[in-house]
Amino acid sequence: MIGFRCVLAVAALVVATPIALSVAFAQPVPITLGTASVGGTYHVYGGVVAALLTDKADMQVTTQQTQGPNQNVIMIDDGKIGLGMTTLGVALQAMQGSAPWTKGKKYDSIRALFPMYDTPMQCVALKKSGITSFRQLEGKTVGTGPKAGTPGTYFPLIFDALGMKVTARNGQGSEVGNQLNDGLIDAFCFGAGVPVPIFTQLDAEQAINFFTWTPEEIATIRARIPEFTESKVPKGLYRQQTEDQKTIGLYNFAIASKDMSDAVAYRITKTILENNSAMVRAHAAAKETVAANAARNTVLTFHPGAVRYYKEKGIKLDPATLPK
Repeated sequence: MIGFRCVLAVAALVVATPIALSVAFAQPVPITLGTASVGGTYHVYGGVVAALLTDKADMQVTTQQTQGPNQNVIMIDDGKIGLGMTTLGVALQAMQGSAPWTKGKKYDSIRALFPMYDTPMQCVALKKSGITSFRQLEGKTVGTGPKAGTPGTYFPLIFDALGMKVTARNGQGSEVGNQLNDGLIDAFCFGAGVPVPIFTQLDAEQAINFFTWTPEEIATIRARIPEFTESKVPKGLYRQQTEDQKTIGLYNFAIASKDMSDAVAYRITKTILENNSAMVRAHAAAKETVAANAARNTVLTFHPGAVRYYKEKGIKLDPATLPK
């Protein structure tokens, strides 16, 4: 009798196994997306990416607030998140192991998926401070966002490039905005997809000045930090910015580990780039999240799954970014 029951149990398992396997394969792919702090564009943009992938790509994507690009790179390399966002400047530092935050380690496991948007650098100060130019920040205390974010990483390098002595203060974008409101810092220099949420808030609540650099200063910065490209913050994004401001910027890309399957990387890239209207409704910066801007990447190797999508669309990628 016992033997008969065992045979029935085994038979039941054999019958059930295909069903169980089909259910398992039907489960959405779980992925954690690293974003950045509240007050910056990554936080808003990342929420839309997660919602789109969950709704349209049969994935279960959740966001995790991080300090920004540097930490996203580290966490992808550690396998703690599956997706992240970074600027190409931080990606270059990561691959070379050249910046202090890398501690000499070369992060060669990260791969590019899809282009996001440009990150123009810009500063803001309260109008009553009288600060209207970058040179006036000499000897001042300036908020630069999270230490592991792109502005937190690059503004100290910019100060050095221009031979300026400035005290940089780090914190979440919303926190630094509050410090400016309260007069605890002299200016707030930041970089994110425009319009930057915290800058929009400051523009609505305070009399402020927006400023960037002179052409000569931009030339000096780019000579010292060549990964910067020319950029612009167009007038009209903020109520109190009435003219275009020329500046420098770094392009943003979504990244994943080289260990992500080609099929998943392809599905992520295709889903985001073919739902641009939904992205733009959430944040204006996403108007740049289009396949053609994949060519803006000249430093970071693309994931093979993403390359498959760009080939289908006839997008020519920089040869230096193609997987070997």
